[in-house]
Amino acid sequence: MLFNSFDFLLFFPIVTILYYCFPHKLRWVLLLISSCYFYMAFVPIYILILGATIVIDFFAGKYIEGSTGGKRKTFLIVSLVANIGVLAVFKYYNFIVDNATFLCKELGFTSSLPYLNILLPIGLSFHTFQAMSYTIEVYRGNQKAEKHFGIYALYVMFYPQLVAGPIERPQNLLFQFYKKHSLDYGNVVNGLKLMLAGVFKKVVIADRLAIYVNAAYNNQENHNGTTLLIATIFFAFQIYCDFSGYSDMAIGAARVMGFDLMKNFNRPYFSKSVSEFWRRWHISLSTWFKDYLFIPLGGSRSKKMARVFFNLFFVFSISGLWHGASWTYVVWGALNGIYLIFGILITKYIFKKKEKQSKLWPIVSILFTFILICLSWVFFRGNNIHDCISIIHKILFSSGKLFTGDAGSRDFIYAVTFLIGLVMLEIIQEYKLFSGFSFYNNKSTLIRMTSYVVTILLILMFGVFDGSQFIYFQF
Repeated sequence: MLFNSFDFLLFFPIVTILYYCFPHKLRWVLLLISSCYFYMAFVPIYILILGATIVIDFFAGKYIEGSTGGKRKTFLIVSLVANIGVLAVFKYYNFIVDNATFLCKELGFTSSLPYLNILLPIGLSFHTFQAMSYTIEVYRGNQKAEKHFGIYALYVMFYPQLVAGPIERPQNLLFQFYKKHSLDYGNVVNGLKLMLAGVFKKVVIADRLAIYVNAAYNNQENHNGTTLLIATIFFAFQIYCDFSGYSDMAIGAARVMGFDLMKNFNRPYFSKSVSEFWRRWHISLSTWFKDYLFIPLGGSRSKKMARVFFNLFFVFSISGLWHGASWTYVVWGALNGIYLIFGILITKYIFKKKEKQSKLWPIVSILFTFILICLSWVFFRGNNIHDCISIIHKILFSSGKLFTGDAGSRDFIYAVTFLIGLVMLEIIQEYKLFSGFSFYNNKSTLIRMTSYVVTILLILMFGVFDGSQFIYFQF
């Protein structure tokens, strides 16, 4: 079930009203059943896979807490293998077969490994990572093992963030299912405002930008460097509005019921370095990799810079692979790792002395960081490595007309107009201009109400309602 669908427009108010009508002790039952229904709206049979990992992780958590010595690690490994194993089969098996077949062919051998004709369970990487964070935190002693199976199942399956995050930690979410949430006007209004903003980002900005992006990237051989450059910039904002829009809707839907989910985006394109970008972009995943992979590998504690560089490069390469079973994603992740390595070297050897910087330096830093991020987005969006290299080559050495193929001028004008509006609004928010002026949170009731009405009208007039999924659903 998509947040930007008519089905969800019915599902959300019904579940929310029932939630507040149900007695506190039975609300978890309602939320769990609703979450199962929400998930089964995609591919019903895959609920069995999710259920199996939930059972394994629930008992693994109990046995980890109740064991000592090597047994604790054994139960943790069982949990991790179960979750990673599901990922390996459904997400990476055919990718492994493809590469093994290619390698065998190059070496003169014949590969007979079969392919699996299966669909990737939606949001698989998200709920497996959330499940793994639970058993890891129990193992580390930061979280008590959950005794209530239904509550633990709800922790993994909570519908607002089930398929695309934010990836919550058990200590941030589990206890909230025990709290009695009374109907709160502030929570309802703030949650609905977030959901409205998220829908606007998705259907008015992201999906309209996608028209131009898809026309260029899916037929890059028929496009010149100018259209591909514009498409790359558009994709940077498409994926931002698509994913942050989902996060806004998820956080908003949870807040209406009194739940607090972590912030997942913080205006990332105002970052002055790639390192800062990853502190602002997909925060729940960045911190997950930091806490559960980067730091255990040694993080930046090693006195040998080569080790620190390896840790960064490895973690970001794995992060790329997490996003998808394709070398384009691996290159995307590795490229960001390289950016961070060069950032450390430049800071250490070129800017080691703090000199007085020009007033234009922050703007230059933001633009340079944005260029680097856009370059990496080419590999994230490109269909294959060959296309990505061709696109970059055309951007650097080719130019031409602004409109070619299916990318029309009207959609382009709409896209640019809404994009400029978004950037201007975020500039006001980032730098607290006009005394922190806000449309949705303005003291004036007239301005607030007008803002809601205008947003809804813009969604109805300019929204793209083609049933497109959120980009991160495929991960």
